[in-house]
Amino acid sequence: MTPSRLAGRPRPIVRCTAMAIAPPVRIGTAGWSFARDCAGHFPAEGTSLERYAARFNGAEINSSFYRPHRLSTWARWRDSVPADFLFSAKLPKTITHQRRLADCGDLLPSFLEQVRELGARLRVLLIQLPPSLAFDPVVAPDFFRRLSDSSAALLACEPRHPSWFTPELDALLADLRIARVAADPARVPAGAEPGGWPGLRYWRLHGSPVVYRSSYADRIPALAARIGEATGERWCIFDNTASSAATADALSLRSALGPG
Repeated sequence: MTPSRLAGRPRPIVRCTAMAIAPPVRIGTAGWSFARDCAGHFPAEGTSLERYAARFNGAEINSSFYRPHRLSTWARWRDSVPADFLFSAKLPKTITHQRRLADCGDLLPSFLEQVRELGARLRVLLIQLPPSLAFDPVVAPDFFRRLSDSSAALLACEPRHPSWFTPELDALLADLRIARVAADPARVPAGAEPGGWPGLRYWRLHGSPVVYRSSYADRIPALAARIGEATGERWCIFDNTASSAATADALSLRSALGPG
């Protein structure tokens, strides 16, 4: 990788004392709505995001997949969270699912203009790919390079076609500084574990066996152990938001991992 490719890309957060200390784990949910039965864990006053950010240190903006937002909306989100809170933002489906990463020259700049309003609160751009999208050795690397050159955010990709899960492709993603998401449920067994660039490890837990609904309550200790053993910057986002499970699971994981 050439020096120009790395220019402007943030490195994983490392605080130095006598020895390097791992950055905090970012735990949160897709969006920041929380179930009524979990409301007592959050301050009573403020917007939903302000209350959410009082307990969690990260959130995934999933709505950007479905529709664009006004610049003022992104700015309001930026100004609603404390300085140590970070966002990941999901690329629009027009780029990932409709154009399938190809010929996005008219779409990508508009999205990046929006997310830049998050300023220093933007940390990760999430690229979720459709299950039918096989790896294309020309299209995919070109898209990743364009995105990398256009944004200082870290990049996490959630591929779902079997062609993405080979040692050779994992090495390519690492070279491109693209983290491969660990997803549950995983369509391919290897997809259950993080891969690609080791500077970022990103878990997206959609709910299983019932997608978007099932709780991870009985799996929190094992999940905490896996995340605790991982290196690099670590994110864990619960996407089982169709029930009350996501908020409760995120709170439980935060407790299991302990302070910091």
